[in-house]
Amino acid sequence: MSKEANVLFDAPGPRAEARNRILTGVSVVVLLAVVAAVVWKLNDRDQFDTALWEPFLRGDVWSNLILPGLWNTLKAAAVASVLAMLFGAVFGLARLSDHWWIRVPAGAVVEFFRSIPLLILIFLAFFAPPLVSPVIAESPLGQAQRVVVDNFLFVFGVESNYGVVTVPAFAALVFGLTMYNGSVLAEVIRAGVLSLPKGQSEAAYSIGLRKNGVMRLVLLPQAITAMMPAIVSQLVVLLKDTALGFIIAFEDLLHAGFKVVGPNYHNLLAAAIVVSVIYIGINMSLSALATWLEARLRRNRRTAGHTVTPTAGVPAAPGMEPEDVEKK
Repeated sequence: MSKEANVLFDAPGPRAEARNRILTGVSVVVLLAVVAAVVWKLNDRDQFDTALWEPFLRGDVWSNLILPGLWNTLKAAAVASVLAMLFGAVFGLARLSDHWWIRVPAGAVVEFFRSIPLLILIFLAFFAPPLVSPVIAESPLGQAQRVVVDNFLFVFGVESNYGVVTVPAFAALVFGLTMYNGSVLAEVIRAGVLSLPKGQSEAAYSIGLRKNGVMRLVLLPQAITAMMPAIVSQLVVLLKDTALGFIIAFEDLLHAGFKVVGPNYHNLLAAAIVVSVIYIGINMSLSALATWLEARLRRNRRTAGHTVTPTAGVPAAPGMEPEDVEKK
């Protein structure tokens, strides 16, 4: 096995490299031919006509349709990301608890929401409360329902009128994104904590920290840094899943492109391309930010330690005089 080989396969020889170059060239040619055929077909059907793309060069289309939809998408993604991270941290650590009465219910909640399709969660959050809330309002729990809606859920636009709870599309979408992605992040964080060397927790226990302090101060920060690529990947999935709000008429970027701009200007393909480019740009920016953040966290951890030398008023180590320390 050559020096350049890795653990999976041997380094290719001259014949293999030549064969790989030929296959790569053929693949590129085939791909370019397919792209050229698609472009030719679209052009044959006047899909690149200036009139179809002209709306995206107008400021009123962007200020009144595209940008408000983009703002709603980013707002839903930001709120759901924060809540999903909190949900994942709490339930991920709860699954590592030594107490079964914490560990078992936390595991049941995580597995339940991780097993249900996200679209069903959004539908349940949007359509179930108006049907169930009148029954709860007439039960002994009616007062508790009003307190929760009037003091907590009103932040998300949830309203209660004569016992009927109405959930707006934004709140239903955020609920579904939080529950599903938070459950996935709980497993990511749990796996990150379990992947750390046991010496980390043993060293923390040796200096007198309790398990709460070990988890909060030692293990959780390292687990988040180690799992940063997986966490960012899930946040990218969360951002793309905001498009499911299209089903319940949430006025996001996809809604603006496909239900407003596309039908009104008869340019669905152009709208799809523009919306796709915006999504790609946002996701690439998020990935770049996460890469920078991960590198910064690792760099800060490497440079966090400082050598402490005895100074005035600090006793020297046994067997060493202060002047000996100063000479060193």
